[in-house]
Amino acid sequence: MGTAATWQLAKRGARVLCVDRFAPPHALGSSHGATRIIREAYFEHPLYVPLVRRSYELWDELARGVSVIPLYVLTGGAYVGARHSALIRGVLASVETHGIPHDVLDPGALSARYPALRADNGMIGVVEQRAGYLHVAAAIRAMRAHATQLGAQFEDFTPVEAFSVDGAGVHVRTAQDEFVAERLVVAVGAWVRELLPQLMSTFTVQRQVTVWCSALGPGAAPNEAPVTIWELRSGKTFYTIPDEGDGFKIGIHYGGALTTVDKIERDVSAKEAEKGRNLLARYIPVAGGAVRKASVCMYTNTPDLHFVVDWLPNADGRVLVLSPCSGHGFKFAPAIGEIGAQLLTSGRCDFDIAPFRLHRFTQP
Repeated sequence: MGTAATWQLAKRGARVLCVDRFAPPHALGSSHGATRIIREAYFEHPLYVPLVRRSYELWDELARGVSVIPLYVLTGGAYVGARHSALIRGVLASVETHGIPHDVLDPGALSARYPALRADNGMIGVVEQRAGYLHVAAAIRAMRAHATQLGAQFEDFTPVEAFSVDGAGVHVRTAQDEFVAERLVVAVGAWVRELLPQLMSTFTVQRQVTVWCSALGPGAAPNEAPVTIWELRSGKTFYTIPDEGDGFKIGIHYGGALTTVDKIERDVSAKEAEKGRNLLARYIPVAGGAVRKASVCMYTNTPDLHFVVDWLPNADGRVLVLSPCSGHGFKFAPAIGEIGAQLLTSGRCDFDIAPFRLHRFTQP
């Protein structure tokens, strides 16, 4: 999100410096791995659909201007669960609100459409064609490259230790230097609790495990299998992506152990990896081959699992917090960056961000 805001600010002619604790793309936060799902039929809430539509436009713009490859691949998307499940009710609310083309299929029809998928009796599948996956590293590199072309500066391996606000601006202290800026964007993912302790109760950090398994035969190529999200009778939700060159990727959505950036366990046990493989073997049998690799990332969650896009209280309108988080943010990066740039340069933006304000957690 910080990279996207830097890119969008540079597009508007701002003099902008992006300081990063690491050097993106890296594997220590929440924006790594080869792929992330992009989807239009957004089960979390219909309000996200206009945002993701804008993101598609901006990803396309970025690909045309900088990237040598498309930044996303459309595989189609299948959302599978009981009709009364939160997943299916949410998807149907979004497709009905925004007129998104879709099909509702029983287990047999779903397997006829996508032979790799095996839904339980009593489940339905809602299928959309405008879902797929983003190329994560290429997307981050393209945003950084375009921002650099437009004059933005990047300081990597530069952790921010503290900042303060006075009449002269925002004073930002890093391990190496001190900068003074007119305004500051804080888009630090799971480090938000450390940098903004006044918001510690707003965010929790969850350890999340992702597993890649080999495909066992035909039906698991990106042009043959969709991205999927499943909600089981137990309430457990997981997603899958047919990753180019890496078989199938699976991640359980939420449910990980609470942690901190300093104490997170980054090794994945064989038992954890096997849980992911077992889910693939049950619901996408062709994808349930040997475990190829596994990794850990962090979900930075709010109490209602929606984003935070708001000015930091008591900072004189100079510090903007961008935490489009809770495990479903990456696809929105260019749109969130655009919103941040609009707020910083004009005080207004093109979208209603009232649902993402901080005060929703403090009002009685």
